[in-house]
Amino acid sequence: MRTPFAARRALVASALLAATAAGPAFAQARLVAAQSEIVFTSRQMGVPVDGRFRRFDADVVFDPRAPEAATIALRVDLASASFAAPEVEAEIVRPDWFDARAHPQAVFRSSAVRAAGAGRYDVAGTLALKGATRDLVVPVALAQSGATTTAAGTFSIRRLDFRIGEGEWRDTSLVADEVRVRFRLVLTGIATP
Repeated sequence: MRTPFAARRALVASALLAATAAGPAFAQARLVAAQSEIVFTSRQMGVPVDGRFRRFDADVVFDPRAPEAATIALRVDLASASFAAPEVEAEIVRPDWFDARAHPQAVFRSSAVRAAGAGRYDVAGTLALKGATRDLVVPVALAQSGATTTAAGTFSIRRLDFRIGEGEWRDTSLVADEVRVRFRLVLTGIATP
């Protein structure tokens, strides 16, 4: 028969064991959208054309002390694509391009995060865009400033992998296949390493 003290000690030990088995609890970071950006550059007949997305959001659970436990989801509103020319904005949401009515969002979901050196991480995951899904590894650099963390990086995709620019626009001498994407996501709620 256990004494009350022994029973309490067993209860505390069980609680500690359960907490350790569950792993660390990570807070969800919050995106500061007004300070964040996602921009992209394509080439039309060899000339760079820059665009940006005005609306996007993210779900990020990340602790730099345990990056392998991170989960990241980024959603981009394709109809929010912005260019210097309104006629391009009207065209890009049509079926030959983003087909934003049928596919309103591009979604990136992480599957693994690996430390790659001081403040740098390789984020593997899938990008779903216009009904196609491709694996992607995105290099990310983190910079801490007070209560905010900035996650920044650059990667490339092939637009034809996602059927962006169909019909006559499949011709890569008119619009290059490679699209460079640059992002800067400002987040609050990430622990300091």
